Amino acid sequence: MRLILTALLFVGGLFFVAVGAGFLFDPATSGADFSVIPDGIVGHASLRADFTAFFVVGGGCMIWGGWKRKGDPLLVSAALFAIAFVGRAVNVIAMGTYDGFWLPMLIEAAATILCLTGSRVLPHSAFTELD
Repeated sequence: MRLILTALLFVGGLFFVAVGAGFLFDPATSGADFSVIPDGIVGHASLRADFTAFFVVGGGCMIWGGWKRKGDPLLVSAALFAIAFVGRAVNVIAMGTYDGFWLPMLIEAAATILCLTGSRVLPHSAFTELD
């Protein structure tokens, strides 16, 4: 069970880091895949910075947690993907559905559940108090 969990975390993390790299190296194409079109230099900079940060940090913490078998970094990934899921849910309530709206929500929910499960199963760092 633990081996499967760490493998899923690692592979999922690689997927998200690859998505983030797509935004870093080709923000226009990656943005179009997400229905986000950059508006000039500022738009390209925002896609490169914000989307890359989200996906690389989320995926990187999944890789780190899976590779080192540590639950701590998985809480970062879980928080990022849970907030993204909530944002999409609010959008569905406020604006309604659109074609394929459920797929990104499914991916974010699965990533959140996977990270929270990993955080509970894998050990956490021991913190010591300073005198």
